[in-house]
Amino acid sequence: MKRESPLVPFFFFAAVFCATFEKVQWQVAGSVFLADLTATAFLIAFALDRLGRRRGRIPRTAAILLVFLGAFLLVYLIGFFNLETTQALDQFGKGITKWLLHFAFLIVGVVYLTGHSMRFYWRTLGWFLGGIVCNAGYGILQLLMAQSGHNLDSLFLKPLTHGASQINVYGAVNGANVYRPNALTGDPNHLGIALLMPLLILSPLYLRLERSNPWRRRLAVLIAFCLLVELATLSRSGALGLVVGALVLLVPYRHLFFSRLALLPLGLVLIPVAAVVYRRRHFFGVVLHSRLSHGTGASTHLDVYRFVPQILHMHPFFGLGFNNFSVYYEFVTGKTNWGPHSYYFALLVEGGLVGTALFAAFLWYQFARLGAARRLGRALAAARDPLAARVRPLAWGLTAALVGTMAANIFYLTMSFLYFYVFAMLVLVTPSVFARR
Repeated sequence: MKRESPLVPFFFFAAVFCATFEKVQWQVAGSVFLADLTATAFLIAFALDRLGRRRGRIPRTAAILLVFLGAFLLVYLIGFFNLETTQALDQFGKGITKWLLHFAFLIVGVVYLTGHSMRFYWRTLGWFLGGIVCNAGYGILQLLMAQSGHNLDSLFLKPLTHGASQINVYGAVNGANVYRPNALTGDPNHLGIALLMPLLILSPLYLRLERSNPWRRRLAVLIAFCLLVELATLSRSGALGLVVGALVLLVPYRHLFFSRLALLPLGLVLIPVAAVVYRRRHFFGVVLHSRLSHGTGASTHLDVYRFVPQILHMHPFFGLGFNNFSVYYEFVTGKTNWGPHSYYFALLVEGGLVGTALFAAFLWYQFARLGAARRLGRALAAARDPLAARVRPLAWGLTAALVGTMAANIFYLTMSFLYFYVFAMLVLVTPSVFARR
């Protein structure tokens, strides 16, 4: 039997690892992202590797995803006929190309992971979460260098991408700048939402690890580190997603909520943070008051919703056209390059009621697969299989991460990025991979 080319897993893990590296991009006929390049390389390597091989049955999950792909394409192509300008056509073309790449990676990734072992699944999850943690580590270095008067992006990213970027400067308090690390995501809120993945997926796994397992202490430190970076982003959307995801985890793990095991990562963060905040009480008091108040930023996110009734009145079923809100917004307000600031708002205005209902069905399918994973975990536990101590917490962690990301996307659009499709791939294959046991 023909052996798999080493390029296939290399580009697969590279795409999974770089999925949140939005800043690593080049301006070549538009924005070309490193994550998109590695995803494209994986798709090509996978196709070439399968040439001359005997074709097997396509996994049922991948077949259902193909149906979703066809349905989404139909909705978007019908919405295409609502486009009225060359600019709208250009935006549609850019958006649909990137979406097709992400969805193709999802489908092929499901086929690829389904054909591999549980160990390969864990490696994929490790590369995915590891990429987000490395991104967070870059954010901490970025913050430390900014406080010392240096721009890490100019030293690391500019020679690579030839583009200008820097840490987010939120404002100043008594002449001292307030920095919010955006790391390699380009936006501190994107970083805060991406960090929901390691925080919510790893927490239940950590709680169920055996006392002698060396990963128990490692995960405690890792969760504490991610929580520290989450706080540093000052992201209200990230905080909302974390709270909502934590409430989901309270359902199965409420008896461990006040245990020493659960409080250890919190203590590793809250004690030093409380000490720093106490020494600079005025500085952090002003910053927190600004973030908790209903300011301009929150108004901007909420104001876009007033466009929903008038857009649905014009194109109720199929919307303005995929990736076209910025064109409409510029026509109405004169402001250029302005996004919807909410994934659900984008669904309504760009895909209409039909597109929104279709995406709701796509999310429902993910929850159905997670339900199957949780039932599998209960079956393994009933059979006294030790694998249950991994499958059940993993299924609950993925569920919490999905719910938390959905909550955070009320005000942001990270569910359109490649990392969400990587996450969806892991969600959808989880029952299939572990059901073999």
